[in-house]
Amino acid sequence: MSADLPIGNTPLVRLRRLPAGRTAAEIHVKCEWLNPGGSVKDRPAYFMIRDAAQRGLLADGRALLDSTSGNTGIALAQIGAAGGHRVTLCLPANASTVRQRLLRLLGAELILTDPLEGDDGARAVARRMAAEEPHRYVYLDQYSNPMNWRAHYEGTARELWEQTGGRITHFVACMGSSGTFTGVSRRLLELNPAVQRIAVQPDAAYHGIEGTKHYESTEVPPIFDATLVHRQVEVSTDEAVEMAHRLAREEGLPAGTSGGAAVAAALKVANGLPGGLVVAILPDNVIKSLASAAWEDARP
Repeated sequence: MSADLPIGNTPLVRLRRLPAGRTAAEIHVKCEWLNPGGSVKDRPAYFMIRDAAQRGLLADGRALLDSTSGNTGIALAQIGAAGGHRVTLCLPANASTVRQRLLRLLGAELILTDPLEGDDGARAVARRMAAEEPHRYVYLDQYSNPMNWRAHYEGTARELWEQTGGRITHFVACMGSSGTFTGVSRRLLELNPAVQRIAVQPDAAYHGIEGTKHYESTEVPPIFDATLVHRQVEVSTDEAVEMAHRLAREEGLPAGTSGGAAVAAALKVANGLPGGLVVAILPDNVIKSLASAAWEDARP
């Protein structure tokens, strides 16, 4: 497979206007949309494909298979195309037209699943396909694959530690597959157990925060390690969308709704702190979602 895509080493940006007057702590965000595939998912996608190649699973030409809500699929399709590997993706049929077109542009075969069953339904279809035709597919399963969290343990966490000079006091991340939260938190626990690790979830089963899961009402990813959580913060869809708008207008950062949720949670955590350095992950930007009604009022 190709290792030429420049994945990782994304910038850490300090927020200036949003926290003003609310906290003495610094709030920084890591802009993961500057990965080549446009999201934080480039990191685990590369690790999962590299691991499959190293174990000889791709030597017979089988297609890479996984379920996705969008970003992981885009990352897999892009890295697969660069390495000459076929990619088949199961995703809910209500995934945005922009995402579906981009996936097809990158050469992925799409299996559209029942939108009412969401991500869990897409994963069930992928599992069934892998079980029925093991000679045809290499099932990566981002929700169970340890390379998901390992990518962040080895990469994202190291970058955060170096970029903050070891001054990070609070780490904030939304949870979908939980790879980012689990991998970064596990490494930070080793580097400095005093760093607070904050897990962010939607506040309801039915929500509009893309790429996140409400764990109380859905299948919890096997790679998730609940013992790493210092504190859980719930954020509503309205809060996430409003904060994403504010990030764009007040900080010049066009993050998606999951980034809006992470920053909304970071501000709650930082509120009233006498100091410290809070880091939130911005998993992607809003570009692939602008056709959604949530952004219709994106005017000055």
